[in-house]
Amino acid sequence: MHKYAPLAQPVCVSGEPGRIIPAMQGNRILLGVTGGIAAYKSAELVRRLRERGAQVQVVMTAAAREFVGALTFQALSGRPVRTDLWDSAAEAAMGHIELARWAEAVLVAPATADFLARLAEGRADDLLTTLCLATAAPIAVAPAMNRLMWANAATVANVERLRQRGVRVFGPAEGAQACGEVGEGRMLEPPELADQLAVLLPAAGPLHGRRVLITAGPTRERIDPVRFISNRSSGKMGFAVAQAAREAGAQVVLVSGPVSLPTPPGVRRVDVESAEAMLTAVQNEVAAADIFISTAAVADYRPAHPSGQKIKKTSERLQLEMERTTDVLASVAARADRPFVVGFAAETESVEQNARAKLLKKNLDMIAANEVSHSKGFDCEDNHLIVLWRNARQDLGAGPKLALARELIRLIGESYAAAGKARPRDTVQA
Repeated sequence: MHKYAPLAQPVCVSGEPGRIIPAMQGNRILLGVTGGIAAYKSAELVRRLRERGAQVQVVMTAAAREFVGALTFQALSGRPVRTDLWDSAAEAAMGHIELARWAEAVLVAPATADFLARLAEGRADDLLTTLCLATAAPIAVAPAMNRLMWANAATVANVERLRQRGVRVFGPAEGAQACGEVGEGRMLEPPELADQLAVLLPAAGPLHGRRVLITAGPTRERIDPVRFISNRSSGKMGFAVAQAAREAGAQVVLVSGPVSLPTPPGVRRVDVESAEAMLTAVQNEVAAADIFISTAAVADYRPAHPSGQKIKKTSERLQLEMERTTDVLASVAARADRPFVVGFAAETESVEQNARAKLLKKNLDMIAANEVSHSKGFDCEDNHLIVLWRNARQDLGAGPKLALARELIRLIGESYAAAGKARPRDTVQA
């Protein structure tokens, strides 16, 4: 019997019960704050990063200090704020170089149009731009400005130049702006920026360097150009598994059916619609995968003869001839060069018995079972998973889908290692 640690308790953000936050324990973040009205949000961002366990060093430009006092950031970060390239005490030890080497990631939030222009030009006329030139750490910017400034050709060109140099651009969002206008140019909210920043941090975890391929969501099988057959899957569980796998250090490809969900940070997403399209996408990616996790609710049947035109309402009854689709999960498990294969079983009755039958019939390494009758499983924020192996089981209990996904990924990492699937020659940098 497998022995596992109990399900970890979720960490909740103050004021947001149930929100699960990714860990940044000990990670060193250099936060640059430039002179925009959104600088007040940066104080909240420091708090969010500290909640995740990160060490935060704030560097402010002269213009930023016109909006928010340095003492605010010092109190929140627990570190003296750096503001001056010509700080004689710090420069005695080449302080700007020490900061540049200290940082594991640099985030400038807000990043004004002026700062983006100076960074794109390679300027080093203040402490923050100098640090950005002197660091080997990944750099991200969170633009914040008037919508017309963001759309200006000069700003567009500067942002494109920064992207080409590897600078990550987080946002901006659309909405009401301090100037009274509405449009694109708002800085992303602190929780979202903190989540996005996790992508830039050094990967670590039980799946570090592994390639994980995940399917999620429903498929749509066409009846005619305006109608289709589908199911109630929201994709939330699969997207949570993708986020958890990325947090665990994996390089993640997510093949998703039609859903209305944002892509988890750091995950490469391939959108498909039908079961056939999902099969093709999986076949294109699976040879490079170490682990395959099938959470998608793929249609078992599709209309045999979809109409090329909209079917008119001409009779009291409509008969559809249905044909089987190719089983994506079974096709991956049958490969000679198969990865470690994990299935999902969404059942309305005899949950564990049906899931175990699926595990054995399709020759899977693991399967996660959940009940989807009535209001359970579909369109919910919570789930209840039972994980099965050929000779073992683990009931993860009920909880938020992301919390369950993280525990599932932990179990997958342990089982993958125990199965001797690790192939050092295939290790990649996440």
